[in-house]
Amino acid sequence: MASLAESGPGVASQPAPGQLVLVACSGGADSLALAAATAFVAPRLGLRAGLVTVDHGLQEGSPARAAAVADWARSAGLGPVEIATVDVTGRPGGPEAAARDARYQALSAVAARTGAVAVLLGHTRDDQAETVLLALARGAGPRGLSGMPYRKGVLLRPLLDVTRAETRKACAALGLAAWEDPHNTDPAYTRSRVRADALPALIAALGPGVVANLARTASLLAADAGYLDGVAAEALGACRSGTGLSVGALAALPAAIRSRVLHAWARELGAPGAALSHRHVLALDALVTGWHGQGPASLPGGIVVGRRAGDLVPAGL
Repeated sequence: MASLAESGPGVASQPAPGQLVLVACSGGADSLALAAATAFVAPRLGLRAGLVTVDHGLQEGSPARAAAVADWARSAGLGPVEIATVDVTGRPGGPEAAARDARYQALSAVAARTGAVAVLLGHTRDDQAETVLLALARGAGPRGLSGMPYRKGVLLRPLLDVTRAETRKACAALGLAAWEDPHNTDPAYTRSRVRADALPALIAALGPGVVANLARTASLLAADAGYLDGVAAEALGACRSGTGLSVGALAALPAAIRSRVLHAWARELGAPGAALSHRHVLALDALVTGWHGQGPASLPGGIVVGRRAGDLVPAGL
């Protein structure tokens, strides 16, 4: 972590001296090692470094654990130090998705309030490999197989080329007692089963290099997906009509671009990304390429899109 600018593809520039970066820290080995490294490196780069820990309220004793992380951060010289308490109830998706969405919203809010230019996340190469496997299992396309981006908005992942074993070694060398999240070994959670069973089985069958290769696949696909998304963004503008999207313009697009255009447009209409799936995009695509007078397509969020006078049009227009 000698330079935040060297932490991976897509990280455009080094924060300016005096700017604030925050570390998101649960107290686990990965984020604890990252926080300790940031406390050491940031002052040498002329940066201010703080910490935010999120209390999801999902486990007994979570407020005390968050307070302990905050106390350690202050003793390590990090500041400001924030505890963000979130409520995950009533959010779309399963418990893992709900907690993740609540956490990212809280981190972004703290960054905006404190003026931080980046929030550093402790995801490692192992996390990236697990993400790719989960994407494969649900039949995701290139965007899903791209895994977690090095940077998305204010969120930055500088440890995606570092292994989980290395963060544990770092904590041991520094005498840091990392918290072991029981959810990480709970078989009720899909990612926990991948971590405990699926990935070790692949390593046993294919060798230890499979983790790095899965992460490399994500990086390669991220570059391709980024380019195609840029092309699709331009195509979306060209397909707009007075009320929606032109069917003729959509039909002229290559399938790889058209699916991205339809996905992006569905998001514009308000379809939540966590619930918007490939089958929804296929239903929209059928209104373009498989039109035989069928009814409208239903999207998440109660959105309905039909075909009218040569355009795809959301209901109500």
